[in-house]
Parts: sequence; C-alpha cells; structure tokens
Amino acid sequence: MDEGVADPHVSDPRNERTRQSDAAVQVINAPSSFFGDLYHALLRAPWWLTLLSIAALFLATNTAFALGYVVAGGIANARDGSFADAFFFSVQTLGTIGYGAMYPVSRAANVLVTAESIAALLVTALSTGLVFAKFSVPTARLDFSRRATVSHMDGEPTLAFRIANVRGNYVVEAQVRVVLVRREPTREGVAMYRMRDLTLVRDRSPALGRSWTVLHKIAPESPLYGATTASLTADESELIVTVVGIDGTSNQTIHARHVYDCEKDLEFGARPADLLTPLGGGRLQLDLSKFHETEPAPPQ
Repeated sequence: MDEGVADPHVSDPRNERTRQSDAAVQVINAPSSFFGDLYHALLRAPWWLTLLSIAALFLATNTAFALGYVVAGGIANARDGSFADAFFFSVQTLGTIGYGAMYPVSRAANVLVTAESIAALLVTALSTGLVFAKFSVPTARLDFSRRATVSHMDGEPTLAFRIANVRGNYVVEAQVRVVLVRREPTREGVAMYRMRDLTLVRDRSPALGRSWTVLHKIAPESPLYGATTASLTADESELIVTVVGIDGTSNQTIHARHVYDCEKDLEFGARPADLLTPLGGGRLQLDLSKFHETEPAPPQ
C-alpha cells in the first residue's frame, strides 16, 4: 500500500474522465513558466494549434525583418517605404526562394539578409524538430470499459473491468496497475487523500490484443473489503488505472490512464457481458459491440 498523498493534478488530455475529475480541483498560486514549458505545451496541444503557432512564428519573423528593410532600404526593385514589398522580400529570403526580382544592393540590406538567413536556420530547425517530435511521440489507443463491476466470481467478490487495444496489434509486456484513491482521516482528525494499491489476479499480459478483463479479489485485506456505493461516495473514492507496455509495431513504450468515479462508474451486483460466442469447430467470435455492456450477476 502507498501511504503517500494522492496528486489530483496529473491528467492525460486524451482521457475525458480524467479531465472531468481534475477539473474539480481549483489550483491557485502555482508557479508557472510559459516559455520554459512552451515546448511541452506544444507537444500536448492539438495539431491545429501547433501548426498555427509555427505559422505565427514565421509571420512574426518576416514582419520584424520587413520593418528593418523599410527603415534600411537598399532593396532593388522595391518601392520606397513599401512595407508590402519589404515583407514579400523577407518571405522570399527566409524561405530561400530567391526569385531574383528583388535583391539587396546596400550594405545595410545585406547585413539584414545575413541576419535573416541565420534566423531562417533557427526557425526551420525549431519547426522541423517540433513537428518530428510530435509525430514520433508514442500514443496508446487503449479503451477502458465505461463501468467497473463488483460481483462474485469463484465464490469471492471481485472487481472487474475491461481494457481493449483499439489498434488491433499487440501491446507487448503490458502491465496494469489499479490504485484506490479515497479520503481518509489521520489519527489527529486531518483528512487526507491516500492511495491504496489493489492486488490484481493478473497484473501483466505478455501480449495485450483485443480485450483483457482485469480482476481484483476483494479479500479481507483488500482496501475495498466491505465497501458499498454509499461508503465509497462518502469517501470521494476513485479508481485510477494505468497501463504501460511496448507497442508491437513501433517498439516504443506506450501508456494510458483512466479514472473510475466510484459513485458513478462502479456497479455492484453486475459483471461484464460475455464477448465470446462459440462458432463450432473450435472457433470463437469476439463481439466488441458488447465491450461496454454489463449484465446482472447471478445471486449468491
């Protein structure tokens, strides 16, 4: 068991349930560094925002040098004081296009062209590196059943939920971890959010394919022993699930995270619906349309 205090601020922007859970925490007076975290912010941002940022950097750089060309002059075939001509000459210089219609003829203009050539190397390198890094970031396409269930299995109450690999390839050496986060008072009466590890029937799979049902036996030593929907709701309990493995196609480490709200997403007296149907001849059919469905468990 982990006696540490739960961190409610870490979230996965791809997980709607995680965003909703973290949105309940209002963070104030947190130190921030916009430019220090700009690279990571752009990696996390959607593609349209990253590309818009690159375009804005390109336009801002050209605007700055265009103003310099307007002041310095010395551009052949450019109208005196024309910002438009200076801007388009800057675009041609920064993009190493070089039509030849406009070119520097003064020392000041040549100095600016030299500086812009250096800036072009930096802008191109930063943009290329960011786009490549964004393409190469490994992402998992793992789906989690909408609800976790608690019912008897082999005579013991058992927590169960499903994980599916949406890509259809294999996640090699997949490892899953489940943590119960709940509010607990200390002996001094101070309320703290603590994390309790749940021991799983099997916490790893050599090759995660289409579906994996994760099980936790609610034995007397389990943090969930004797818990009910009412008690879990009163303790503001959540189940945090993390999965780590190696993508069988790219050979890169991938991870995914999901949060089950014990008040809304934990169903007692139910079990995951059967996905497999015998077809005869030793063949089985896996119906993923039932992936999120549950069914009443047999009475005990």
